[in-house]
Amino acid sequence: MAALGLPIVTVVLVGLRSQLALESVLLLYLLAVVLVAVIGGILPAVVAAVLSVLLANYFFTPPFHTLFVEQRDSVVALVVFVLVALTVSITVDLAARRRVAAVRSGMEAQMLSDLAARPVTERSLEGVLEQVRETFAMTSVALLVRRGEHDQIGAIVGPPLQGHPTITAAAGPGLRLVAEGPELFAEDRGLLNRFAIAAARAWDTQQLAGEARGLAEVDRLRTALLAAVGHDLRTPLAGIKAAVSTLRQKDITWSEAEQAELYETIEDSADRLDDLISNLLAMSRLQAGALSVDLVPTALDEVVARALIHVHGGAVQIDVPDDLPLALIDAGLLERVIANLFDNARRYSPPGAAIQVHGSAETPGWVVLRIADSGPGVAAEARDRMFAPFQRLDDRSAGGVGLGLALARGFTEAMGGRITPSETPGGGLTMTLSLPAAP
Repeated sequence: MAALGLPIVTVVLVGLRSQLALESVLLLYLLAVVLVAVIGGILPAVVAAVLSVLLANYFFTPPFHTLFVEQRDSVVALVVFVLVALTVSITVDLAARRRVAAVRSGMEAQMLSDLAARPVTERSLEGVLEQVRETFAMTSVALLVRRGEHDQIGAIVGPPLQGHPTITAAAGPGLRLVAEGPELFAEDRGLLNRFAIAAARAWDTQQLAGEARGLAEVDRLRTALLAAVGHDLRTPLAGIKAAVSTLRQKDITWSEAEQAELYETIEDSADRLDDLISNLLAMSRLQAGALSVDLVPTALDEVVARALIHVHGGAVQIDVPDDLPLALIDAGLLERVIANLFDNARRYSPPGAAIQVHGSAETPGWVVLRIADSGPGVAAEARDRMFAPFQRLDDRSAGGVGLGLALARGFTEAMGGRITPSETPGGGLTMTLSLPAAP
């Protein structure tokens, strides 16, 4: 407009030079300069103002077609025109910049307000990072968390980082917001910093929410422990106390058979207490990550035999070939696993029904042991829940605090194996132990 529009205006005005005074011509040029300022900003407006005063001097100020000025009033008019044109251009440019800044600030405030108004969920941080990626047209955006001397990715949206972030902003103590993509303008840095603060707030909120869930889980476990242990400790203690008190009665003479029965009650109750305390200690080691695991190549049939050595009669049918590949396991832990799974199967099996224990090596690299009962089975949706600590399925168990299956899964996973529950053909529950084979 400055380079082409002003010459066109000049051609038109030259044809009307005899009918227009210099002041009118300058006003029309001033209008053109204002339009240039509105569209192009301050620099094109200055160029247009200088070009306009030169054109007005050359074509409309006597003597024509020279840059000399005969009349003092014309000099004043031209100088005032330049000053007014520059002032108006600067004013228009500042107003336009402020308008753009106000619109930008409003958009930024709206985006940040929307982020603050969103409910806190596990996806809140990803939402902030996705907002950063969309706003600045980035490829990948991540929040880095300082762990010791290295940064770890706390959350990321987009493809994996290539190691050359375009932008980086401090989000908080030990937190940095990084992104890969096009370069940012200087005015975008302020919004980026505010996004970084919002990302840090979402991170802190998620950490607090995770801690709250952990505390809630601890409280749930403590409540379950108190309820279960309170009952299961009192039962054997009551049996021991009753048997001892009976034996100590001096006014009654007990027969040898009656004394043997009372001694058996004391022994059984003490065994139950020992099992209970052992399970609680084992669970505490599992949850604290202090479980000691010694993996050595071991024959599976030997471990099964030791785990079920006290099972008599037709209560179990064992089919574990002695030519199976050696399993890379901790024999002591696996004995506990097998004993717990067998005890659980026997508890829910009909009276007189045998528990099936079958070993195989059908999958390369794994040794499989299946323990199947013919009880009522477990619904598919409840199979994961039955491995939770202190969980007694439908409260039908005759004793224990519900730690057997939790310990079995914990021990198995500590050895690198897994437990998979499934339905027994014909009814019942089958626990499949998959154990890594020794190289």
